[in-house]
Amino acid sequence: MQRRNFIKGLMMSVAGLSLPVKMAYAKQFLTIEEAQKIIFPDKALIKIPVTLTEAQEHLIEEKSDIRVRNHKMNIWKAADGSMFIADQVIGKHENIDMAVGIDATGKVVGIEILTYRESYGEQVMHPKWRAQFHGKDSSEHLLLDKQIRNISGATLSCRHVTDGINRLTQTWDLVLKKL
Repeated sequence: MQRRNFIKGLMMSVAGLSLPVKMAYAKQFLTIEEAQKIIFPDKALIKIPVTLTEAQEHLIEEKSDIRVRNHKMNIWKAADGSMFIADQVIGKHENIDMAVGIDATGKVVGIEILTYRESYGEQVMHPKWRAQFHGKDSSEHLLLDKQIRNISGATLSCRHVTDGINRLTQTWDLVLKKL
């Protein structure tokens, strides 16, 4: 009887070890400096401190339908009024660090994924998918499967990056363009 229980326990342990384990990991694709050179290759950028007030946060949330997660923003400004914004959105479970370039008229000129921490869904890194945001501004609320194509297997990442762009273009329109 003891031998049978031992073999049964051993088999259960071996079976448990053979199950696939899903690991979370982070891939850093670009630093902030590298993303700045890609989005604004010929512009000198100066970091400017921006802290949103509670009233500004509420207004941004109202206009974009997206919650403002951090009231301190990472923003660099060029002499022509273009802005480089480093931000985070949530993927499925983990944060996605991204950088967005917005020109002096409020249009998106570039988006780069800096760090992707999910174990799948990194198709949002594809340049063709990210190019859909170029030329977009706060005048249009972007929706996944409407103006922005979804990627099967990366739906939550696609949705949250799209939401992040909506929030940042509204932030530019309501707060940053006055700087």
